[in-house]
Amino acid sequence: MSYIARSRQGAAKRLPIDLATVTAAETNEEEKVPLKPEATSNRAAMDVRLPPHGGAKLSVVDMHAGGEPLRIIVSGYPEVKGHTLLSKRRYARQHLDHLRRALMLEPRGHGDMYGALPVASELPDAHLGVLFMHNEGYSTMCGHAVMALGRFAVDYGLVKEPRSPETPVNIHCPCGLVRAFVEYADGKTGAVRFLSVPAFVFATDVTVAVEGFGDVTVDISYGGAFYAIVDARRFGLDVSESRTRDLADAATAVTKAVKSQVKLRHPLSDDLAFLYGTILTDGKEEFSSSDATANVCVFAEAQVDRSPTGSGVTARVALQYHRGQIQLKQSRTFRSGATGSQFTGKAVEETTCGDFKAVVVEVAGAAFYTGVSCLVQETEDRLKDGFALK
Repeated sequence: MSYIARSRQGAAKRLPIDLATVTAAETNEEEKVPLKPEATSNRAAMDVRLPPHGGAKLSVVDMHAGGEPLRIIVSGYPEVKGHTLLSKRRYARQHLDHLRRALMLEPRGHGDMYGALPVASELPDAHLGVLFMHNEGYSTMCGHAVMALGRFAVDYGLVKEPRSPETPVNIHCPCGLVRAFVEYADGKTGAVRFLSVPAFVFATDVTVAVEGFGDVTVDISYGGAFYAIVDARRFGLDVSESRTRDLADAATAVTKAVKSQVKLRHPLSDDLAFLYGTILTDGKEEFSSSDATANVCVFAEAQVDRSPTGSGVTARVALQYHRGQIQLKQSRTFRSGATGSQFTGKAVEETTCGDFKAVVVEVAGAAFYTGVSCLVQETEDRLKDGFALK
């Protein structure tokens, strides 16, 4: 079980990912994982393994950061063709989208599942490249996934010589190279921080006509992906108390309005010039070292982020810095209105992105393992390609 990644010198090589010790995925008859019965049970020990079946198998490692899931695909995917990461993203969308649906949607996933496919990178400094996927398609940046992938890269040997107190992991995302730093001590990984690609404000105080809500003023900021940002109180909502469905409906209406009324551009690539979603905030934009600010991000096809949204934190910090509401090196706590989980974010350096003034943002949090699985698509299963309930 393996995938192709690129060495620090730029030469392609195969990096093994051994799941045999932690899963019965793709086992032979003799490779079995015994389930020990509870002391009070009379059941005999059971071997957990796949019975004979026909169909494709895909092995995954499941994690979460701040409650937002990440399904890392480690085997079973065909080659993703392309000379650059963005061309690979286009190829996956055009030729391999049936696998995204199978892995992200029911019955193996759900409407809010998120995935990451490690692939080769053309950048010599990258430990791995990655394609992000969700219920609708393929994103360009995902902060919670970077946190999870940082731990994963160290734990699964993609970084050959981990070092304490932090191990650098360079992750090539479709938006660019993201540098992560993974806490490492006594052979164990811990919290993760990363430095964003240049983050900038595209436009402020943009008024759009939103169906059901009239004229709404939003800001549009880029943190590896473009977001519309607006105070939830404009819709009579509270990001921590209102029903998730009401928040998702309002945010989705804003996203649809901005997509239809505002033309975005990115100075480096047209592949990056699209609105990913809308972030509803609690309106606490001025810096506070003691008071967290909360938000809920709704992206893709009304997908609700359980975490504070790493790229969303990046976009919010860029916006706050642009407005003079936060200074360099001032760290803020960002809380998810959905789960209460927290990331921290701070602008660490001024830079540019084309003709935009920009900042590099450091975002920090933690990711955790939730399982390792072999997912199958039995040939006779008419729902094997996945489905979504509307």
